[in-house]
Amino acid sequence: MRTRLVVVLVALALTVVAAFAIPLFGSTAAQRTQQLVIARNADVDRFVVLAQQAVDAADPTALAVDAERYSSLYGEAVVVVDARGVPLVETGGMTAAEPVVRSLVEAALRNQPAKGPEQLSPWSADPVHFARPVGTGTRVAGVVVLRASVTTAAADVAARWAAIVAGAVLVAAVFVVLAVLLARWMVRPLHELETGVQAVTEGHRAQVPDRAGPRELRSLATSFNRMSDAVVEASEQQRRLVADASHQLRNPMAALRLRVDSLAAQVDGDGQRAYRATVAEVERLESLLDGLLALALAESAATRLAAGESGDEPCDLPAVLAERVDAWRPSAEDAGVNLAAAEGHDEPVPVRCTESELAQVLDVLLDNAVHYAGRGATITTGYETGDTTATVFVSDNGPGLSTEDRERATERFWRAGGDGAPRGTGLGLAIASQHVLARGGKLELREAKPHGLEVHVELPLATGETP
Repeated sequence: MRTRLVVVLVALALTVVAAFAIPLFGSTAAQRTQQLVIARNADVDRFVVLAQQAVDAADPTALAVDAERYSSLYGEAVVVVDARGVPLVETGGMTAAEPVVRSLVEAALRNQPAKGPEQLSPWSADPVHFARPVGTGTRVAGVVVLRASVTTAAADVAARWAAIVAGAVLVAAVFVVLAVLLARWMVRPLHELETGVQAVTEGHRAQVPDRAGPRELRSLATSFNRMSDAVVEASEQQRRLVADASHQLRNPMAALRLRVDSLAAQVDGDGQRAYRATVAEVERLESLLDGLLALALAESAATRLAAGESGDEPCDLPAVLAERVDAWRPSAEDAGVNLAAAEGHDEPVPVRCTESELAQVLDVLLDNAVHYAGRGATITTGYETGDTTATVFVSDNGPGLSTEDRERATERFWRAGGDGAPRGTGLGLAIASQHVLARGGKLELREAKPHGLEVHVELPLATGETP
């Protein structure tokens, strides 16, 4: 944005400078041309008077002496002819026989006004001719022709134009500097606001300077700072509420579990069904509390990492994956599911994720696959590495999820429907997604071919670090 603003301001400034400079070029050239015309017309008028005296006295001697002196002093030629076109004076190398002089003499003898010279420029080089008839009215006694050099006048025009160009460049440079400073003054608060918005998006407080830039931007910065405080405070209160509620409910839940367990021996046959349902609900509440606490910890870790705090040591992806597959194999056998060993490589693959977090993510994926794939299904695990990331996947050939369900699977408390579906808390994938996002990765649910679900977890590589 700053570049575009600078370009617009500089273009406007250059246009204004050009609008003043171009007319100055024309006016200075016209002024110098007028000075040359006035000066040479005065010289021609003086020679007209001398020529009239020479014609009246029939003696051109004084006229010739004056013309020679003029030509030697100024380097300009003078030709004077009588009414019959006979030369009286020829100086400076110009003769009456030249076509230009002859045409001027003929026009002057007919009392035709001479055409003025064109406006001079720095590159003007051709001399200018001035012609004036001798005598008054219809009695023309002769003609005076003066050939004036424009070298000095053109040099003067060039010097004046150079001064104008120098001034225009100086003014343009000042305008450019002012445009850059103005653009920086206006745009810098916007960059600060952009950085602040990114910080708030990542989950931590941001304060932008509110004393720079135009009044509107200062007001916007003040409002943004208040909004940042409110958003971060609300987010922090939400995390504290979830964490505190999970912690505070643990003791009542533990007491309730003890009381329910102590009733086991006192429940008769008629009450066993209700008792087992009560125990199942207590276990579900305990699982829900554990999930809420894990989610709060995952969100807290995401905020801490987004705020720039250093994370824990990386871990070896193949080692953690193999360990979790071995841990879940007994559960898979009990559920009638075939859990294939992870295909890996001998060399370690360090990723930017702690071992406990990666293990928790894999536990969620394997738990969902074992309980949702169905008896007789096969679960496949593996990983692959790229230039900057490593991707671990857990795939099954079970019933899978619809496109709509895959889009909602990472939402809190969402559970897959259907008869016979396990009753989970709906927090597992949300927790896993928070851990992965906190480490700069992404979690994707895809459709497996020909049927089933495939979950990909992409994590950045910890290049150069030892797990």
